[in-house]
Amino acid sequence: MMWDIDTLLLQQQQGKLSSFDIVSKCLEQIALHNQDGAQIRAVIEVNPDALAIAQALDRDRERGVWRGPLHGIPILVKDNLDTADFMHTSAGSVAMATHRAAQDAPVVKRLREAGAVILGKANLTEWANFISDHMPNGYSSRGGQTLNPYGPGRFDVGGSSAGSGAAVAAGFAVAAIGTETSGSILSPASNNSLVGIKPTVGLVSRTGIIPISMGQDTAGPMTRTVSDAARILQVIAGEDKADAATASTAHLARDYMSQLRVGKLAGVRIGVPRGYYHKGLSDEEREVFDAAVNVLREKGATLVDPLELPTPELNENIDVMIHEFKVALNAYLAKTEATLPARTLAELIAYNDDHAEIALRYDQALFRLAEETSGSLTEAKYLQQRLRDLKWSREDGIDGALQEHGLAALVFPSYFGCSIAAKAGYPSITVPAGYTKAGQPVGLTFTGTAFSEAELIGLAYDFEQATKYRKAPQLD
Repeated sequence: MMWDIDTLLLQQQQGKLSSFDIVSKCLEQIALHNQDGAQIRAVIEVNPDALAIAQALDRDRERGVWRGPLHGIPILVKDNLDTADFMHTSAGSVAMATHRAAQDAPVVKRLREAGAVILGKANLTEWANFISDHMPNGYSSRGGQTLNPYGPGRFDVGGSSAGSGAAVAAGFAVAAIGTETSGSILSPASNNSLVGIKPTVGLVSRTGIIPISMGQDTAGPMTRTVSDAARILQVIAGEDKADAATASTAHLARDYMSQLRVGKLAGVRIGVPRGYYHKGLSDEEREVFDAAVNVLREKGATLVDPLELPTPELNENIDVMIHEFKVALNAYLAKTEATLPARTLAELIAYNDDHAEIALRYDQALFRLAEETSGSLTEAKYLQQRLRDLKWSREDGIDGALQEHGLAALVFPSYFGCSIAAKAGYPSITVPAGYTKAGQPVGLTFTGTAFSEAELIGLAYDFEQATKYRKAPQLD
């Protein structure tokens, strides 16, 4: 079932499909391909109320009542977003397997209010890939190993929103919510031939999301089309009084759907960083990217190619995340049930050590590094590193390049520019750009300055409509 949201809304309006039908089709796909057989293992838990919610939405529709722009649309959320229902919020950890949130995360609340059916929880790289320094993308002790439906066992599924990406690609849901600290939406979206939006930090509430970094965490949509991603971002963006970072968003124009027009690439200037940002690309992946860049040129964009970004080695540094993780996670865990076996990072480490056979297949090196920090954000070293990251990624990086060359955006192959955008807290959108001869998906990512989501969506939509590269995976 590969329809887009606009089609599914129209089918419901015309009485050709019900929400119950749509949810049922998704559940059929999950039953066929999530566990036995193909072993995609993208869904860690199904909402037992999903069909009942769909039926309730159908009754409303029959009475002429529409809940909102996602009425009846089944959406998965990554298993680090709180949902106040029968499902658990575990970050993929067996230590958190019994945790049930008392309240919906604001992102989830906004989805429900817009009429979405929260279909289930998507598997993820455990603790959003911040427990081990060598855990494979898509693995969690609770959910097992998620595989890429375009090449199960052959192509990297991407991380850490691996389940969100694989599930949408495989038709387990119409869309999913992922989270990103550095690459965790862009990577699985690119690797699973999807559209993924990593918003500006502060556009979307971070409340009720198991955290890594106060400065870099954000949630965003993962979909099969730019239109679907824009529609969902329209729903989940906005102010949350419990999240200070969102205080500046209330006055911002957020009409993302109005950007879905062909011709947005004509006359814009786009920068193409190469060098470090192409490190690790295969020859075939580079060919796909270069062909995508040529499409931008053919659609009327002026390219600054190549473009140099300074001091790329700072991409590799995770000192700030290590320092913020302990503070952020302990604050989240302090609000969980007293019955959980671990409610601090130190207790999690001890629990994992005591249950190493099931909990520590890949060790917990990052947990240990974070626990060794002071747990304070007043240290001079931390503050200097945080300010250094911001200056490097903004003034000397993205903003500097955009201003110097008069650019609307930068473009990167797949998720390879994720680190600089993550440290800046700036937005990116990735869109399918083609495939290698073996069928491995390759993405094209547009990155801009703070709160430039609308412009990036327009550019990505124009590219998508000019190419329409995406094709569904062939599942046995």
